[in-house]
Amino acid sequence: MPKNSKVRNELIKEVRLLLGDGMVDIELDPDHYDLAVEVAISKIIQRSENAVEEDFYSIELKKDVDEYTLPKEIMEVKQIWHRSFGHGISGGVDMDPFELAYANSYFFLNNHIGGIATYDAFSQYREALNRIAATDIQFIWNPTTKKLKLLRKMRADEMVLLHVHLERPEEQLIQDPYLKSWMRDYTLAYCKKMLGEARSKFGSLPGAQGGVTLNGDAMKQEADVLLDKLETDLQTYTDGSAPLSFVIG
Repeated sequence: MPKNSKVRNELIKEVRLLLGDGMVDIELDPDHYDLAVEVAISKIIQRSENAVEEDFYSIELKKDVDEYTLPKEIMEVKQIWHRSFGHGISGGVDMDPFELAYANSYFFLNNHIGGIATYDAFSQYREALNRIAATDIQFIWNPTTKKLKLLRKMRADEMVLLHVHLERPEEQLIQDPYLKSWMRDYTLAYCKKMLGEARSKFGSLPGAQGGVTLNGDAMKQEADVLLDKLETDLQTYTDGSAPLSFVIG
């Protein structure tokens, strides 16, 4: 998101007011505020499940091409789906993943008898078929370069569906009801840390009444305590993300 976006500017305005801007001089320039917002977002992305969303991305794989560059928003590729399951072998099932998702919702939402069992049986069949016939597309994903490397080139052009995790846009993170207050508090605390660091370089400033004592060290200490608390909060799921659950298998 551009630095001059409305959502980011509203957050920065709130932080400036909480720092006392307008009543006292705050020795931070716009780049400092932008840095504080970006550090807060980076913490969310690193430590919160709420920073990503599950989605599907369609792409056409080309014959004899084994490497593709994906959009920067994609953080992880979980699986590549053929349009049909058991693709390329006798007995393959022609089922579009979108159709399967719709059927799954239909079964669950309308309480059809046998719906869940039918879907579960089909899923097990699909997994067994792909495992035995080795029809899954094997790949290596590099999250840094956003390169998707196929371990075997395609025999023909084919439109496939990628099961991916996407990085949520900055605007959504700042406005998320679970993250909004956390983003404000972390940005504020980081601004206090930078402000305290600057003020601590000077014990006092000269003045007509004998000078003004600065509170840099105390401000840094207060900011560090708050930053630690906020990072701990992410580990207790105050951001609205779900804790890890037991897996039975």
